[in-house]
Amino acid sequence: MLAKDQILFSDNHLLAVSKPGGLLTQPSGTEQDSIEAQAKEWIKAEFKKPGAVFLEAVHRIDREVSGVVLFARTSKALSRMNEQMREKKVRKIYHALIEQPLPKNSGTLTHWLIHGDHRALVGCETDQDAKEAILHYRVLGTARKLWLVEIQLETGRYHQIRAQLAAEGCPIAGDSKYGASRDFAENSIALHHRQLEVIHPVQKTPLTLIAPYPPAWPL
Repeated sequence: MLAKDQILFSDNHLLAVSKPGGLLTQPSGTEQDSIEAQAKEWIKAEFKKPGAVFLEAVHRIDREVSGVVLFARTSKALSRMNEQMREKKVRKIYHALIEQPLPKNSGTLTHWLIHGDHRALVGCETDQDAKEAILHYRVLGTARKLWLVEIQLETGRYHQIRAQLAAEGCPIAGDSKYGASRDFAENSIALHHRQLEVIHPVQKTPLTLIAPYPPAWPL
C-alpha cells in the first residue's frame, strides 16, 4: 500500500501520487505490482470503502521512471481530465540526469520517432508511421559527473524523452536500452516526472503537483 509521503494530493475527485522507479503505473494482467493497485488499497483503507474502488490513471509514466502520477476518482473527473490532455492544457515537467552535456544550456529538440519493439526509433519525416516529437529543455546544473536537465514536453510520444536525449548523444543515466553506460538505481533510470500542472476538473482552479526526488538521486 502507499506510504503517506507518496500522496501529493487527494480529494473526492483526484488522487496524485509519487511513483517510485521500477513500479508499473497500471496492472499488466500479471502478478506484478502497480502504483494503481497500491493506490486503490490506500483509498479502501483511508476512506473505509467496501467493494471495488473507481480509480483510473489520467496518464502513465514508464515503469523505469519515477514521479507524479495523477488518477481520477470519478468518471466525470476522468472525462474532464482526458479533455484537458487532448486540448494540451496540461503542463508536464520532467527532470533527467544525463551522461553527456547538451550542446546548449537551453533549446528545443525535434525528431521523428517510430514506435518499435519496446523502444522508440529515430527516423525521418518521410518514414512510414514516424511521428514528430518536440521537447524543450534547459540545463539546471551538474551532480556526480551527470548533467541535470529540465524538460517540458510539447508532444507525448512513446519513450520520447529517452529516445530524443539518446539521439543527441546524451542518454539518461541507467537507461541501457538507449545507450547509457552508467548504472543507476535498481530497475529505474534517472528520469523523474517532477511537476504536473492541471486545472481541477470540478473546482476549475489551477493545481500544481510536485514529486520529490527519489532517494537515489544525488541532489
